[in-house]
Amino acid sequence: MRVKYLFFSWLAVFIGSWIIYVQYSTYTELCRGHDCKKLICEKYKKGIIDGSTCDSLCVKETHFFGKCLSTKPNNQMYLGYWGNLQGVIKCQMEEALHLDFGSELEPRKEIALFEKPTRGTTVQKFKEMVYSLFKAKLGDQGNLPELVNLILSVADGNKDGHVSLPEAKSAWALVQLNEFLLMVILQDKEHTPKLLGFCGDVYMMERVEYTSLYGVSIPWILEIFIPSGLRRSMDQWFTPSWPRKAKIAIGLLEFVEDIFHGPYGNFLMCDMSANNLGYNDKYDLKMVDLRKIEPETNLKELMKDRHCGSDMDCVYGTDCRTVCDKNKMKCTTQVIQPNLAKVCQLLKDYLLRGAPTEIRDELEKQLYSCIALTVTAHQMEMEHSLILNNLKTLLWKKISHTNDS
Repeated sequence: MRVKYLFFSWLAVFIGSWIIYVQYSTYTELCRGHDCKKLICEKYKKGIIDGSTCDSLCVKETHFFGKCLSTKPNNQMYLGYWGNLQGVIKCQMEEALHLDFGSELEPRKEIALFEKPTRGTTVQKFKEMVYSLFKAKLGDQGNLPELVNLILSVADGNKDGHVSLPEAKSAWALVQLNEFLLMVILQDKEHTPKLLGFCGDVYMMERVEYTSLYGVSIPWILEIFIPSGLRRSMDQWFTPSWPRKAKIAIGLLEFVEDIFHGPYGNFLMCDMSANNLGYNDKYDLKMVDLRKIEPETNLKELMKDRHCGSDMDCVYGTDCRTVCDKNKMKCTTQVIQPNLAKVCQLLKDYLLRGAPTEIRDELEKQLYSCIALTVTAHQMEMEHSLILNNLKTLLWKKISHTNDS
């Protein structure tokens, strides 16, 4: 009995120590807010960069990093506080070798960071640089000069009517980031988080109260023992009431409208994870993460020279898929599924669970019609609008008379 007691005691200590070590190692890799602040503040104090939050972050210290929210080493996220504002701070600690979400990462290139624009660059030359970047990413869409002016107004962090070289360096680093660009383009849209401030390429955005469409957070040590089927069922158990889910779903459909052939072209949702979608205490949808929403023009440019042996090689992110041309051994540039079909796939179980009996059959029918929608379908844009409006109408008619609406 003593031997058994000693053995199990030793085993418990070993397993406990291993778990603590792994958790600590993971945390120190995921949460490097101190390094992020140090790097940015060094640049600011040398006069290399500037922005609306730089002085508060690096001198007055009224803007600071709070709780770590990071899920990946290159995805640095923290609760942020700036005076009486609370938000989420995002820091770019590493950059990808290729603009693919699944690619391997290398350490951030400090020499290349904030090297443009160079000293002596005029405001007009900087405008031309930003215009050329937008034309490459967005195509010849909408009023690009107006968008350039909008970026310059955001770049003017101290609101003195002029964009200094340090402010321009920060703006140039930020416009490379899809999330920043979308927050500027969609700044008046209800479902897009607001940009609160920036310093270099570190920015603070509006905080979303509920940071996943559904699901429950459980310790990772338990997660590995739960079958995937049971995990999916658990996700659906921990959701708001059905009328509230319907309101959130309507918000997601409205966001699809916002980015589908908007003033600056079509944007594609390349990771339809429930963790990228959230909502507030009024059950209005709010996007949590916009980084994996890619301009269609830019995505086509990235895919056109990609070598492939099968369709599996022609996937960008997790949800933007094209077809492999076996004759040329290269990916085509036409994405197969529109955003709406991917959204309906995500919402299918979410909306059908607990749906009122009188609309369940019609809702199921509309959702499956939506999932079947393809980019190559005849009169796709007309079908897209029809399906989207029918779904919104069906859901809204059911909840419009309730307090949840």
